[in-house]
Amino acid sequence: MTQTSDSRLVWNHSTHLPGLIPILEKLLEQPGIGTVTPGVIANVRAHSPEMRVKVSVPIRGGFKLIARRGKTVQEVFVLTKLSKAGLETALVRVMEAL
Repeated sequence: MTQTSDSRLVWNHSTHLPGLIPILEKLLEQPGIGTVTPGVIANVRAHSPEMRVKVSVPIRGGFKLIARRGKTVQEVFVLTKLSKAGLETALVRVMEAL
């Protein structure tokens, strides 16, 4: 994995959405991405057959992402210097590369 010196993936939960960690590791390789922290996992009613990751709301120093697969969602917090559009572009690159 080729990360910039200031990027890292925080492992603070023992469970993650299946398939999420490889996406986050690839996201760390994108320029301008700092710390990536997976957050709370929850069950929802709507079903998403494929893994989807979207930029949600701004947080201090970055953005919250929402990852969905099946009937499960997980929050992901990304500290970045990128704009919302820049982060969305980086996510598209990552999802296409996998």
